[in-house]
Amino acid sequence: MLYYLFEYLEKQYQFPGASLFGFITFRAAMAIILSLLISTIFGKRIIKFLRRQQVGETIRDLGLEGQVEKAGTPTMGGIIIILATLIPVLLLAKLENIYVILLIVTTVWMGTIGFIDDYIKKFKNDKEGLKGRFKVLGQVGLGIIVGATLFFSNDVTIKEELPIEEQRVLLAENPDLPAAKLFDVEEKSTKTTIPFVKNNEFDYSDLITWISPNLKQYAWVIFILVSIFIITAVSNGANLTDGIDGLAAGTSAIIVLTLGIFAWVSGNIIFSQYLNIMYIPRVEEITIYIAAFVGALIGFLWYNTYPAQVFMGDTGSLTIGGIIAVIAIAVRKEWLIPVLCGIFLAENLSVVMQVSWFKYTRKKYGEGRRIFKMSPLHHHYQKSGYHESKIVTRFWIVGILLAIISIVTLKIR
Repeated sequence: MLYYLFEYLEKQYQFPGASLFGFITFRAAMAIILSLLISTIFGKRIIKFLRRQQVGETIRDLGLEGQVEKAGTPTMGGIIIILATLIPVLLLAKLENIYVILLIVTTVWMGTIGFIDDYIKKFKNDKEGLKGRFKVLGQVGLGIIVGATLFFSNDVTIKEELPIEEQRVLLAENPDLPAAKLFDVEEKSTKTTIPFVKNNEFDYSDLITWISPNLKQYAWVIFILVSIFIITAVSNGANLTDGIDGLAAGTSAIIVLTLGIFAWVSGNIIFSQYLNIMYIPRVEEITIYIAAFVGALIGFLWYNTYPAQVFMGDTGSLTIGGIIAVIAIAVRKEWLIPVLCGIFLAENLSVVMQVSWFKYTRKKYGEGRRIFKMSPLHHHYQKSGYHESKIVTRFWIVGILLAIISIVTLKIR
């Protein structure tokens, strides 16, 4: 809203400083500052409100050190993250941008699912919360919305560089030719990026057109199925990671900040040409959303680091995972998720491996055996005697390393 106000003031009255709102970097800086202020200042009030409403965490006795002391700590703190993200976005972003719209829908959609789950746990005294099938149904529904929008919307396009020979001819005729002129016209595409591969663009339609070229018209089915899988996997991974103080919020901040770099360079025609990566018009606007989201996560960490004054609950963890997945799909870096979101992947795999091995050995030997002392993975280290703050810090270090590797893929192919 402020963006449109200052745009009007700049056009009509040449208001001093109003033109700053036309720059992505300025609005991103404003977004992160505003979200930090909202999450830290108003976050404290929200925590007090949750405490008055007796929205305390119910702790199951798993024999973990420091676990009993956490009983009664306010949960549903994901509300802080959601509000601190949406308010700056509504004030500073271009709200007609299709990518921004999708991320707002994702935040509200997943936040609602998580809120219902937390509400049932706390106010209906049902420890199981929302049934798993309804959570999955919600994730699938969001995947269909995101996949269909990105596939069918005319505002979702890519531009590819002209062949080298054509570029040389154009530059020879006009050495001062703008970088935009070296790109072809905008086109609809189901192409994405595969990391660590030389010719790293892959078209989802290739999965079916090898059978018959006529099947290209059904590429939307493949794209939507991929969107559903990614959103479900990442949101569940974030949910499993939210097990000890500061782990999910800190890890997610690192991931989202990295995706922000990808979004900015992918939407900048000069940098995308220099780095020889896919140019995605209009995607740079989600940098504003990402900046607000990072600020909200860091502000939430102020109260969530050990010893936590508030937990995010499913309201926060499911929302975080959904947002990360949608951003990755939008900037066409979804196949980088196993690297960038390696912490989420490890947490997910540890649960799958533990449950599968336990069931297999119980069937074969009559007694279930375990790979880890406890799953998800962070609980294994707790059982091994590590303090949770040390576990969180080391997971953050691994997350930073994975983020650096992900950024390096811009040039390593």
